[in-house]
Amino acid sequence: MVDSFSRKINYLRISITDSCNLRCKYCLPEDFTHYPRNEILQYEEFLRICTIMAQLGVEIFRVTGGEPLVRKGCAQFITQLKTVPDVKSVTLTTNGALLDNYISDLASTGLDGLNISLDSVCRENYQRITGADAFDDVWQALQKAISYNIPTKINTVIIKGVNDHEILPMAALAEKLPISVRFIELMPTAANAKMQGVSNADVLRIIASKYDDLIPDDSVYGAGPARYYSSKKLIGKVGFISSLNQHFCDSCNRLRISATGFLRLCLHHNHGVDLRKLLRNGASDDKIKHTILSNTLEKPQQHFLEGKTNLQDMSKIGG
Repeated sequence: MVDSFSRKINYLRISITDSCNLRCKYCLPEDFTHYPRNEILQYEEFLRICTIMAQLGVEIFRVTGGEPLVRKGCAQFITQLKTVPDVKSVTLTTNGALLDNYISDLASTGLDGLNISLDSVCRENYQRITGADAFDDVWQALQKAISYNIPTKINTVIIKGVNDHEILPMAALAEKLPISVRFIELMPTAANAKMQGVSNADVLRIIASKYDDLIPDDSVYGAGPARYYSSKKLIGKVGFISSLNQHFCDSCNRLRISATGFLRLCLHHNHGVDLRKLLRNGASDDKIKHTILSNTLEKPQQHFLEGKTNLQDMSKIGG
């Protein structure tokens, strides 16, 4: 599947729920409201969309939320998704607070990768950011994921006055753990309009001040836009996703499905189509396939985050 700018689209992010068990300050607005339950797609509907997407050339699927593990049956859904013909990779993004309860089941699914959102290595600061005393649960789950040999990445968002003093402690996780610690620039939303992120150029300079042999690592560590660096002082890697200051729109390979079945063509634009309406009105697979193809041609060339964002509730989109 190719869009109008000749970008190969082979990656789908699937938000199976808009619910989350944390309330991270930069993610959820205070007036957040959930979708009505009957508007959320059933797993069977997600699987039908994913099967059609695979037939169109999508090979890589990432399950997200909200927090996907708050929805009962997430591991079983991943098991089923792994059996869809032509699916090459199924990964999961989670905040990790519930992960310890499901890590064994997830390992048995053959999960191809795990991203854990973690913005602090300090238990007290973690609680201030997320509103939950769950750091120990996340840490224990991280250790178990490594023991199960699931390829694991940490995603962290650095915010001035919140956790910018933890850049080196976060990077240091890769000293003793075989993981990639990835720094993601704060993406402007309605929830974080008064917050100020830290550019990844600044984060890299701080990390390089300690790891002076840091060099770019061109190895492939996934299907996303992260740029990785290695050091002889690190077992793992550090990575950077620079949505604002070094955007990667020219190589964007992804689409998104919201929990309600809205096919979103770009995270930072409202362009897309309601696939739930087609599913529930009896549309054929061919009709849905044609709709996906025609709408993919409308995928924007790039975002304009330097201006006003259209992004409201990240939890309802899947990041």
